[in-house]
Amino acid sequence: VQLQAFGGGLVQAGGSLRLSCAASGFSVDDYAIAWFRQAPGKEREGVSCIGQKDVKYSNSALGRFTISRDNVLNTVYLQMNGLDPEDTAVYYCATAPTIGCSLKTHYYIEAWGQGTLVTVSS
Repeated sequence: VQLQAFGGGLVQAGGSLRLSCAASGFSVDDYAIAWFRQAPGKEREGVSCIGQKDVKYSNSALGRFTISRDNVLNTVYLQMNGLDPEDTAVYYCATAPTIGCSLKTHYYIEAWGQGTLVTVSS
């Protein structure tokens, strides 16, 4: 079970980015997948997750970010719109062999991706 996160970069405030989490060794429609982020000096926090039947967003992501899943490409995406400098962080994807998803880090014991840096300039 492996995950590879990519798609980060430098964007101006108000801009958009789409992050991708490519999975191997399992099917993304069978597992819960989540996006987390960690800003310098801060704890890792859950941003969004998708399970077999549910989707969750953090308060900061709700209305701006959209999580989706492509079962053919075996990839989960995080479309981020209206980016703010507060969104600057390393973004990670993680997976758990569960039906439902969670925004809690301890829930994801199966695998974590390597992280991709998102920098939003003001």
